[in-house]
Amino acid sequence: MPRTKKTTTTKEIATEIHLTDPQYYFNRELSWLEFNNRVLHEACDPRSPLLERLKFLAIFSSNLDEFFMVRVAALRQQLAAKVSKLSPDGRTPEEQLEAIAQRLRPLVSQQHRHFEQVLRPALAREGIYILDYMDLNQEQRTYLEHYFDEQIFPVLTPLAVDPSHPFPHISNLSLNLAVVMKNPVTEEELFARVKVPKVLPRFLPLPEELRVQHHDKPAHWTGVPLEQAIAHNLESLFPGMNILEYHLFRITRDADIELEEDEADDLLLAIEQELRKRRIGGSTVRLEIQSQMPDLVRNRLLRELDLEERAVYEIDGILGLGDLMSFMALPLPELKDPPWKSVVPPRLQRLSPALADTEEGTDFFSLIREKDALVHHPYHSFSSTVLRFISSAAHDPDVLAIKMTLYRTSGDSPILNALIAAAENGKQVAVLMELKARFDEENNIYWARRLEKAGVHVVYGVVGLKTHSKIVMVVRRETDRIRRYVHIGTGNYNPKTARIYTDMGLFSCREELGADLTDLFNYLTGYSRQQSYRKLLVAPVNLRDRMVALIQREIECCRNGGTGRIVAKMNALVDPQIIATLYEASRAGVQIDLIIRGMCCLLPGLKEVSENIRVISIVGRFLEHSRIFYFHNNGEEEIYIGSADWMPRNLDRRVEAVTPIDDRHLAKDLQEILGVMLADNRQAWDLQPDGHYIQRRPAANTPQSSSQKIFMEMALNPGTTSEQ
Repeated sequence: MPRTKKTTTTKEIATEIHLTDPQYYFNRELSWLEFNNRVLHEACDPRSPLLERLKFLAIFSSNLDEFFMVRVAALRQQLAAKVSKLSPDGRTPEEQLEAIAQRLRPLVSQQHRHFEQVLRPALAREGIYILDYMDLNQEQRTYLEHYFDEQIFPVLTPLAVDPSHPFPHISNLSLNLAVVMKNPVTEEELFARVKVPKVLPRFLPLPEELRVQHHDKPAHWTGVPLEQAIAHNLESLFPGMNILEYHLFRITRDADIELEEDEADDLLLAIEQELRKRRIGGSTVRLEIQSQMPDLVRNRLLRELDLEERAVYEIDGILGLGDLMSFMALPLPELKDPPWKSVVPPRLQRLSPALADTEEGTDFFSLIREKDALVHHPYHSFSSTVLRFISSAAHDPDVLAIKMTLYRTSGDSPILNALIAAAENGKQVAVLMELKARFDEENNIYWARRLEKAGVHVVYGVVGLKTHSKIVMVVRRETDRIRRYVHIGTGNYNPKTARIYTDMGLFSCREELGADLTDLFNYLTGYSRQQSYRKLLVAPVNLRDRMVALIQREIECCRNGGTGRIVAKMNALVDPQIIATLYEASRAGVQIDLIIRGMCCLLPGLKEVSENIRVISIVGRFLEHSRIFYFHNNGEEEIYIGSADWMPRNLDRRVEAVTPIDDRHLAKDLQEILGVMLADNRQAWDLQPDGHYIQRRPAANTPQSSSQKIFMEMALNPGTTSEQ
């Protein structure tokens, strides 16, 4: 890592600053918790519609589940293996686990307190009653007793725990009742576990005639949590026993997949086996309990699950609030964000209605031949752009081949159906399917098998690397030549997430990009050791070195009396080398603005280190997912988009593709997008030198500026943009 010196004046002693010093780095796990805290803030923000706030509360919980399954699990593994390596901020695995627990406990308490004291009453005022079983009247209880007997009881499996019945395996993310009862004959206290089945609705609705009724508000929904209906009917599960008490608990297990690819003859089968293990789960990493649980039951669970006290999270209220997401299905638009329907960019509105070229419009390939096109999702329609591009290629008689990478896609993917149609139409179709896309492995395996049956060439990437690039290449025979059309994006080819993730995509038929993608696909599917590319920045080949060189070029501009300027937008900034180089740039006078949605281990505003660096995070209706990199280059500006964050895994352990935007009009559009985000005073948070964030608030008499709302307005009213 570079070390630099800052010399003040000849009378002062030169101060040596080590840019790799741990004090200049924020812990990545704590930075992630700060991101999730910003998600929680959205749930607490009264400016947002009520059901949107409930959604963010559910996302906070779901995010935590994955954090424990992957990140906390990894730290526990390091601890068990006696790993002594320090994180860039100088912490041991033990210190990180302790810091996580200390930071997280108040956030979890805040989440549940806000739900119970604020959101739950607010929902009731809108006619949505999430009741406790004890609050039901007799008629409602009678209904649920019948429902229990007919719909719930047959599904339940009570498991005794005694010398002849060992403590059962508790599956990952399962909600359970620990039941203590007494045998009235022997006076012996007994213990059993009842799993709350996931095949039933987590929140049981009462029929319309039994809903809570108020004259001023219609009753939209009334019901109770499923576990409470089970708990109040335990006598049916243990007839003849005296139920003394019951206590809810929920566990989280290590769910990361570990795979030695060199030893896996069949990657598909190997991952299927690992998925079966994940369903069962690895070691337990978290135990959530209700705060009323007595020490006797609590200690028994800790002992049986082999957990330390630090892994216990006491909850006042309902466990597993991620299930609140189901309430977003209620048909109550007045309690949600105004609906957004993506639009077709002006240029692409010239496309003919049918896939084939007609007199009513032109075809996709003609538009790309005219000039490059940029799309910005979800403001621009994914189905009318990316999906249309692939579908056009699948049915175009002049298309010879389609090649693409797939990291995550939807369960009913129209893209994959288009690829199957292309293969059936006699085109050569090759798909790089990333089977190791975390938590999407099962879906990808299903589609890999379907594609193979249809005659698509399916490959699973390079051993030891995840393929995370977002690229499509279409090879087309034209009158004068064979031409390659490409799409290079920042997001997954997933029509569902394209409606809620912000992403960019470039359509082009530039010869150098087509040649680069040809080389990249050969690297992915064959034995190519391609080490140079004409335009693309490719990880793990040249992306790290080129990004460092682009930052250092800005440093040289400043040192030579010019202006240095960098604006970068991404999901996470973790890589120590990149951070140290940015610190060096700040010390040289380069002005740096970073838009980092999630983890950021760089600390801005540190005296003599990062005084010229500013970092914001935007958390709003859409998940900020696009990656954009701008470099001033002494007035010869360069701007890039692609799939990679500045993290070691993206730069060193994944196949990534980042492309320059050479069309100057599109480059200006991207600069405008970055400028709008930097001016956001509604969803933006400023990172402080200590690693905490402060949300921006419009000053008095200053209009509110939400970048995501502005982009929606820009899409609806494009004016005179380069996309016309």
